Amino acid sequence: MLKLALRNILRHKMRTAMTLGAIIFGVVGLILSGGFVEDIFFQLGETTIHSQSGHMQICKAGFFDQGSRAPDKYLMENPDRVMHLLKGFREVDDSMARVSFSGLLNNGHTDLSIIGEGVEPDKEARLGSHLSISGGRQLAPADAYGILIGYGVATSLKLAAGDRVTLLLTTAEGAMNSLEFEVVGIFQSFSKEFDSRAVRIPLAAAQELLNTQGINRIVVSLKRTEDTERVAEQLAARLGDRYELKTWQQINDFYQKTVDLYARQFGVLRLIVLMMVFLSVANTVNMSVFERTGEFGTLMALGNTRLNTFQLVLIENIMLGSIGASLGVLLGVVLATLISAVGIPMPPPPNANIGYTALIRLVPSVLVIAFMVGLVATVLAALFPASRVARTPIDEALRQNY
Repeated sequence: MLKLALRNILRHKMRTAMTLGAIIFGVVGLILSGGFVEDIFFQLGETTIHSQSGHMQICKAGFFDQGSRAPDKYLMENPDRVMHLLKGFREVDDSMARVSFSGLLNNGHTDLSIIGEGVEPDKEARLGSHLSISGGRQLAPADAYGILIGYGVATSLKLAAGDRVTLLLTTAEGAMNSLEFEVVGIFQSFSKEFDSRAVRIPLAAAQELLNTQGINRIVVSLKRTEDTERVAEQLAARLGDRYELKTWQQINDFYQKTVDLYARQFGVLRLIVLMMVFLSVANTVNMSVFERTGEFGTLMALGNTRLNTFQLVLIENIMLGSIGASLGVLLGVVLATLISAVGIPMPPPPNANIGYTALIRLVPSVLVIAFMVGLVATVLAALFPASRVARTPIDEALRQNY
C-alpha cells in the first residue's frame, strides 16, 4: 500500500508540486510569524527584567499594595537573613538592595515630582544591561552624590550630564531633608511613563536623605530566566509570612496582558493558515480523486475492498502532508536564520522611546505546531474525497474509464 501510494504521488508531478507548495507556504508562514511573536515575548521580558524589576523581588508583607504611598513604613526588618538565604540557591546570580522614595527634584528654577530608588550602583549596572544610557554614563560606586535620571525628567527640567540638582523629600520622622546631586547620566527604559518620573541615587545617599539604614526591597537576578517560577516557589516557602515575594511577571502585569493579546492573535493566524492549507489541498485532492475514479473502480473490481481504497487515498495524503510539512519546517528554519542574521528594525513600542531589532526566534513548540498544522490540514482535506470514492459503486466507477 505504501509503495503504491508513493508511485501515485510521483506519477502526478505537477499536482503533487502544487499541493506541496500550499503546505510548505502555510508551514513557513507559521514558523516565521510564530518566531517573530516569540521574539517579542522574549525581548519584552528580558528588557523588563534587565532594566527595572530583576527576576524577582522580596519585600516586607504589604509593600506591593501600600508601600508606594508610605515606603518608610515597609522597611525590611532583617534583610541580612534574606541575603544569606539567597546564597544557598545556585540559580541566583546576584541580589541587591533598594530603598524607595518620592519627592521633588529642583534644577534651580523648577520643581518636578519624582519617584526614586536608592540602589547599589555596581550591582545595578550589571543587572541593567538593557537600560539605555542616552547621555553621560551609568551610576558608579564612586558617585557618592551622583544621580541617574530618566529621559523624561531630563527633558522636563532641561538637564544634561554634569548639571547640579537638589533633591527634596520627607524623612521617616516627617521632617524635610535635601541634598545636592550631580547628574551623571540620563537613561531610557522600555517605559516612557517610568522615564518621565524616575531617578536613581546611591543607596547610602538615599538612606541619608531618609534618615534610616533600612531597605524596602531585595532584587534578585537569576542566571536563567526559565528558573524563575521554580526558584520563587522554593524561596517563598522558606521566607515565611513576614516577607512577600513576587516574580517579574507579577510585578509587570502588562507583560502577561501583552502575551495574552499576541497569543490570541497568533491563534487566529494559525486557524487561518489551517483553513488555507485545508482548502488548497482539498481542491487538489478532489480533482485528483475525480480523475482517478476509474482507476479506483478497477482496483475494487480486482478484489480490493472499499476500505483499501479509502486507505490508499488517505496514505497518499499523509505522505504528502509529512513531506510538505517537513520541507516547510526546513525552509522555515533556513529563512528564520537568514532573517535573524540581518535583523528586523522595529519602531518604538507603545509607551516607549526607543526601537529595537527583532529576530525570528526558533522555538521547538512553534516548529512542532507548524508541522502538525501542515500535516493535519492535509489529512483532514483527504477524508471527504476518500470516503466519497470508497462509497462509489464499482460499475459506476468503471464507466469513468471510457
